[in-house]
Amino acid sequence: MAISRRTFLTAAAATSALALLPLDSTGAQASASAAGLPLGSLPLGSLPAGANAGARLTNLAHLRFLLAEVPVVASATHTTFGIDVSPRVLAPWTYADTDGAGGYRPVGGGTRDAVTGSWTQGAYNADDIARAAVVFLREWKATGDAQARDEARDVLRSLAFLQTTSGPNAGRVVLWQQEDGTLNPSAIPVELPDPSDSAESYWLARTVWAFGEGYAAFRREDAEFTAFLLSRLHLALDALGRESLSRAGQWVRSDGRDLPAWLIAGGADATAEAMLGLAAATEAGDARSRQALQTYGEGVAAMATVPAKGWPFGAVLPWTGSLGFWHAWGAAAPEALARAGALLRRREWTAAAVADAGTFTPQVLASGGPHNAWAPLPAEAQIAYGAHGRVAAAVQAASVGGEGLRVLAGLAAGWFFGANTAGVPVYDPATGVTFDGVETDGRVNRNSGAESTIHGLLTMLLLDANRDIARIATSITGLSSFSGLRVIDAEGARLSAGCVVVRPEGGAWTGEGNLSGGAYVRVPAGESVEFDVTEADGILHGLVWRQAADAGEAVWEVFRGRRRLWSSRTPAGGTGERGLTEADGMLVPQLLGGDLPGEPVTVRCTSTGDVRLDALMIQPAVANAVYSTTSGAAVLYANGTRRDQRVAVLAPGAGRAYEADGSQRGQAVGGGKVRVRGGGFTITQ
Repeated sequence: MAISRRTFLTAAAATSALALLPLDSTGAQASASAAGLPLGSLPLGSLPAGANAGARLTNLAHLRFLLAEVPVVASATHTTFGIDVSPRVLAPWTYADTDGAGGYRPVGGGTRDAVTGSWTQGAYNADDIARAAVVFLREWKATGDAQARDEARDVLRSLAFLQTTSGPNAGRVVLWQQEDGTLNPSAIPVELPDPSDSAESYWLARTVWAFGEGYAAFRREDAEFTAFLLSRLHLALDALGRESLSRAGQWVRSDGRDLPAWLIAGGADATAEAMLGLAAATEAGDARSRQALQTYGEGVAAMATVPAKGWPFGAVLPWTGSLGFWHAWGAAAPEALARAGALLRRREWTAAAVADAGTFTPQVLASGGPHNAWAPLPAEAQIAYGAHGRVAAAVQAASVGGEGLRVLAGLAAGWFFGANTAGVPVYDPATGVTFDGVETDGRVNRNSGAESTIHGLLTMLLLDANRDIARIATSITGLSSFSGLRVIDAEGARLSAGCVVVRPEGGAWTGEGNLSGGAYVRVPAGESVEFDVTEADGILHGLVWRQAADAGEAVWEVFRGRRRLWSSRTPAGGTGERGLTEADGMLVPQLLGGDLPGEPVTVRCTSTGDVRLDALMIQPAVANAVYSTTSGAAVLYANGTRRDQRVAVLAPGAGRAYEADGSQRGQAVGGGKVRVRGGGFTITQ
């Protein structure tokens, strides 16, 4: 079950003490056994490629363990295909906690009433049901497995039952369902929209994804079921037509910038997942899906950013509510744009996808992996949902870009096999278990709920279909080191006498992003803050919490000793009307320009008005990540500048230099140095 965007950064972690522990090899083997499923000859700490290079990585055992038979009864507003003949459907439990004995126990959302057995949210939810259907569909189409086909059918039937069929909410979807099949439209705690079928939502977008892929998959298999799925897909489009699709071509204001008003639930994240289903249905010949895909693609593409302008380095922003917030979960925008752009022949869409995959993803990997949030600085835990998004983006972008993106996809997929903050595999191909995540301090959440399981399997399906990428991913055993973004908090720098450190009572969250260190420095006119920077050849970004009204400027000066090398100015205010955002102003790193020499410097920020200074962000000219592998090491070098660079070799090996679009540009190593193209990346192994 995916946490909502609104609550993501402010929700407290609700992780059991049993699950969140440092992981040793004994604990790994014990916790990876799903409900008594044997680990066999492949312990979790081993690499599947080393054990059997030809074996498939995809294993549906744990997802099947999560499936439950759910009784359903038709009503005036909820029914499903074949309910009279088969009044039971399949749905995955939302969570699965370790049971302390080497297995797992299914868990619902919220707390359970000891008398009624009902959960305050529910046992099953539409988000996970929809995505589980996609897994079974893709497994069936990849292997011809009849069991996966039948499971896909019954999970799609389950999803259809959650869709409201008549009345003012027709086409929308109820999120939660109890074990006895009862629907729970209003969960506790409250989730928006409330009731959950009263407006469009993430779960409606994911329903479109599942119905679209289901329609395409069953089109030549079962005419009656195909017609049912198409009718339900169109019913969902009817609902979207009353909301987001009806606003096509309209714009909303977000901190002075015009953004598309026709994104589902205000996000490129939810919209992109719907686009995956619409693309599948379009390929299968549905004209109505093609029209919706065209409309939504325009909106998602409008959320793209330009790599040369600095943060967020070419990423597609997920949310119209903040210009300074990107999250790894739900980041399907580049995958959707690459697929839809190729299908509809929209080069600007595929270009946006390639920029996200080829420029932003290397920065993500060099900053330690797919941290759940860049708000605007990378932080939070790492989960399978986010890791899968980076892999899928690179794989799909490679279909319209160069082969270097496939190599990059292999490095990103290495997260599942040890290239994470814990340094251990989090997916076990012997059981199909994917752990629920790893914390920034290396603790592992050994639970294995539906969402983690699903996105682990979606990644493995990609690897099984692309064995060259799988060979890279499964050769990785850990993340040895990385050198990416670094931050110096303003409150830890040298402050002139008139500066004041402010720690907001509400905490670090501003309504659009997180203050680094939970504080900022108020710098009145004429006052200054000085930072000592030791990185050679870095790229500087000033992080000022800008105000809506004019507030003067931050004057940035770079000194080597007493000599000023260069200066730059950035606005301290002037963001304009907040529009639909939750707070005035915005917290977005601003590229300062200029080059840093290969020796320590002092960076001074002087205020001409009222500067709220959060931090100085330093991006290496060439960031890197070093991976341990079964044969030695692999190294990613990511060039943040526009000019070619030659840097020291970090580990022995050969490889290729690539442009940001993945196209090859010669050998990686020459003259004892590694060549990295301007704006591109190099990978050696």
